Amino acid sequence: MTVQPIRLFGDPVLRTQADAVTDFDKELRTLVKDLTDTMLDENGAGLAAPQLGVGLRVFTFHVDDVLGHIVNPVLHFPDEQEQDGDEGCLSIPGVYIDTKRRQNVIAEGFNEHGDPIRLIGEGLMARCVQHETDHLDGVLFLDRLDAAARKEAMRQIRAADWYDAGKPPVVKTSPHGLFGFGR
Repeated sequence: MTVQPIRLFGDPVLRTQADAVTDFDKELRTLVKDLTDTMLDENGAGLAAPQLGVGLRVFTFHVDDVLGHIVNPVLHFPDEQEQDGDEGCLSIPGVYIDTKRRQNVIAEGFNEHGDPIRLIGEGLMARCVQHETDHLDGVLFLDRLDAAARKEAMRQIRAADWYDAGKPPVVKTSPHGLFGFGR
C-alpha cells in the first residue's frame, strides 16, 4: 500500500492549476496507485493529484462500487439538470456543506496507459467528477458556495483541530461558470 499524506486547506498547491499529463509512463501509473490507495484508505469518493502535492491533471474515484481514474479530463454536460446535496473534501476534513452541481456529466480523457476513455456519470458520480476536476483547476467546493454557506464553511474550518490559523486560507470565486448557480 502506498498511502500518502493529503494536503489540507491553506496549502497553495490546492489553488494552483494542474498541468496536462504528457507522459503516460511508470511514474504516472505509480501516481494513480498512490491516489487510489490513499483515497481508499481515507474512504473517499475521489482524490485529485494536487491533493497529494502533484500538479498533474489526474484523479481517482470510487463511487457506487465503481473504482477508476481519469487523466486529462474534459467535462461535457448533456443537460441543464441540477442536484443539491452535502459535499465534503479530504483536504477539508469534517466540513460538509450543501453544494449545487450538475446532475449529469460526461468526462472524456485517458487511462494511465494513454488509452482514450469516456465516463458517463449521474448523481454522486457526476458530483465526484465535477469536484475532482475542479481540484485540477485550483478550485475548491467552497468557491461554489453562496456567501452565507461559504461563511458557515469557514466557521467550521476555523474551529477544526487541523486548521492552522497562522496560515490564512485563500477563498476565491471560481474562474469557471457556476452553471447558473449563484455565488
